[in-house]
Amino acid sequence: MSFFKRLKEKLSGKSEEKLQQDTVEETAEQSEDVQNEADDVEETSKEVIEEKNETIETEETFSDDSEKAEETLGDDVETVQQEDEKEEEKKPSAWSITQKFKIGLAKTRDTFTSKVNDLIARYRKVDEEFFEELEEILLQADVGFETVMELMEELRFEVQRKNIKDTDGIYEIICEKLVEIYEKGEEGISELNLQPNGELTVILFVGVNGVGKTTTIGKLAHRLKNQGKKVMLAAGDTFRAGAIEQLQVWGDRVGCEVIKQSEGSDPAAVIYDAINAAKKRGVDVLICDTAGRLQNKVNLMKELEKVHRVISREIPNAPHEVLLALDATTGQNALIQAQTFKEATNVTGIVLTKLDGTAKGGIVLAIRNKLNIPVKFVGLGEKIDDLQPFDAERYVYGLFADSLDQELKKAEQ
Repeated sequence: MSFFKRLKEKLSGKSEEKLQQDTVEETAEQSEDVQNEADDVEETSKEVIEEKNETIETEETFSDDSEKAEETLGDDVETVQQEDEKEEEKKPSAWSITQKFKIGLAKTRDTFTSKVNDLIARYRKVDEEFFEELEEILLQADVGFETVMELMEELRFEVQRKNIKDTDGIYEIICEKLVEIYEKGEEGISELNLQPNGELTVILFVGVNGVGKTTTIGKLAHRLKNQGKKVMLAAGDTFRAGAIEQLQVWGDRVGCEVIKQSEGSDPAAVIYDAINAAKKRGVDVLICDTAGRLQNKVNLMKELEKVHRVISREIPNAPHEVLLALDATTGQNALIQAQTFKEATNVTGIVLTKLDGTAKGGIVLAIRNKLNIPVKFVGLGEKIDDLQPFDAERYVYGLFADSLDQELKKAEQ
């Protein structure tokens, strides 16, 4: 399936084929729910009308009173339907999510894509000089040396295989290869490893101070709560002044209980208390904050290893996710941080914050390709719902949105 076709499916939500597959699994449930609701409404209608008729017979009221009763009932049903429609409107659409990527990657697109556009305008033919300049542009976007070399090799092979001579349609090939390099044939790599209903999921957050770790925890808690999960927070960053209070503010904001102790307490003890509390209260997801800095790097990593051991001892196979928060604006420094934390803890995913604030959004590809760690979430703004699950197609669309919009229009014509 071509990149354009997959992208159009993303923008519209689901393809017809996917809808048909989902229908087999979901229609029965939905039909049953709809039928139950219809039966309830019909039963309610009958009861209300019967009550009205009895009242009419008892009080010898004129027949037009029953008509008013039915009209009132109809108005009530219509009001409920309108409220349901409003509730449906609040849910983010596939298009609105894609637009978040487009807006969030505007800074990268303004510098990166403008250079690619200029390159394509200057080179009508795809030759070695074209590839060399494209290589330099990608390096400047912090895509990473190894990733750029792999991409260039793939592009040269594809251009030769398809016998492409000019730059028309080169965008689609670049986009295809960027997505392929990121996904590496794996599916669902950006999904959280949430446990089945009735089992506690433990998510451990790590990362240096100043990357937006606590804020990201709050936003993720909000997202999980909206999915119907009961969420608890553990204030394991007992070293940084104000960290516990900051997490408590987020807990109050999103409606999550925060397990905490005094500043300077043993972080592992806080996490231990939080796990026991989560079990007793029937919590679905426990999100644990950790220190971003101790006296030196060695102490920090030893502390994280201790916390990890405590969690694993209390819950086998936990933590189920170790998410590393990285600041996208730091570019290659984020890559170094990721390497360091990966050595100390089994990092399962990256949360890339402040992606909307950098012109070097290519760091996403560098992290994935060099460290083989998937980016699970990206921060695309300051609002509480601007933390979005990473999606390779939407990300690449965000990089080339203006040009791809034109290509999509051509493909439709």
